[in-house]
Amino acid sequence: MIDKDLSIDFLGVHFENPFCLSSSPVDNCYEMCKKAYETGWGGVVFKTIGPEDFLVDEVSPRFDELTKEETPFVGFKNMEQISEHTLEEDLADLRKLKAEFPDKVLIASIMGTKESDWTQLAQLVTETGVDMIEMNLSCPQMTSHAMGSDVGANPELCKKYCRAVKKGSHLPVLAKMTPNITDMVPAAKGSLAGGADGIAAINTVKSIANVDLNRKIGLPIINGKSSISGFSGKAVKPIALRFIQQLRADKELENLPISGIGGIETWEDAVEFILLGASTLQVTTAVMQYGYRIVEDMKNGLMHYMEEQNVEHLQELVGLANVNMIPAEELDRDYKVYPRIDWDKCIGCGRCFISCFDGAHQAIKWDESTRLPVVDEDRCVGCHLCNLVCPVDAIHLGKVEMKPGRIGNATEKIL
Repeated sequence: MIDKDLSIDFLGVHFENPFCLSSSPVDNCYEMCKKAYETGWGGVVFKTIGPEDFLVDEVSPRFDELTKEETPFVGFKNMEQISEHTLEEDLADLRKLKAEFPDKVLIASIMGTKESDWTQLAQLVTETGVDMIEMNLSCPQMTSHAMGSDVGANPELCKKYCRAVKKGSHLPVLAKMTPNITDMVPAAKGSLAGGADGIAAINTVKSIANVDLNRKIGLPIINGKSSISGFSGKAVKPIALRFIQQLRADKELENLPISGIGGIETWEDAVEFILLGASTLQVTTAVMQYGYRIVEDMKNGLMHYMEEQNVEHLQELVGLANVNMIPAEELDRDYKVYPRIDWDKCIGCGRCFISCFDGAHQAIKWDESTRLPVVDEDRCVGCHLCNLVCPVDAIHLGKVEMKPGRIGNATEKIL
């Protein structure tokens, strides 16, 4: 059995492993967090706590899922807001959790409507003994425009509220960013200028996942109506990775401490976030579908990956892929790679032929005599759509050819 050290130090706090529950329905009370700790999660970002006078009044039902063919939960729409418990109840739960699990990381997520709220909440959660504060600057379904993603899209408000939190606490502070913005860098820099120590990214993406075709109403339906709200799950992973890369690509932020969030379901997802610069990882939607036990699979897979890569410490992996992500105009365009069909695997289904003819460059011909596809290299541009649609993995990278007038060793470039 492989046993690797998955611990990591993040903003001065020691995590036994990088896997945390993100602030959400999966950790909104003492009992849930207790079970998560006992299952092996390294940390919990307790569901966002708001001001004492802010009323949380939820709708019912409040969830929807995006599916594809027979695959459920490709994406998940959530209309739930911040903690529905009283401030007193949430603070009591934080105290109890920290007392019972002193070696587990407990992060308080807070959200205010004005500077004094942020400062007061920071003071109150600090007094409970939590290890860190996460500022929710990004929830897309709040009923007040003074809270959530409208704040996170404004760098000056991010700066002001981060400064307010720092007035109320000595703890490390994470600013949780919204993806509902063209460029996250200004908001992140505003947060850091206000005193934030690191960034959590991303929160959910504003969405309408589905529309009821008969009733002509978005889902979920609440008394004949619906609304835009946050989208999470596997479908948002590419968006999350894009924002994390763009943050780390900025010269002023290349060593930015990041807690990665967005579509993490497997150990492979986790490694992708780590390689692009995340030190800790936060999960919600996968827990809602599979339960807390998924952390066992993610930890085990991560340890096996570290063994294969001859890596002793998790920190060695953080950000290794950042340098290999470059602007599109800098990519090597000197060569193309033809597809190679593995005839031992090919089942003659015609998927590659149809997709290429109708959706690409008509570079795959259909041999009527053999009932098999044939690559026409005179038309092929090397896009490899055929590879992606093949249901049996019978199409791979093949012959490499330099474009006319270009000089170089393309084979080495693509390996």
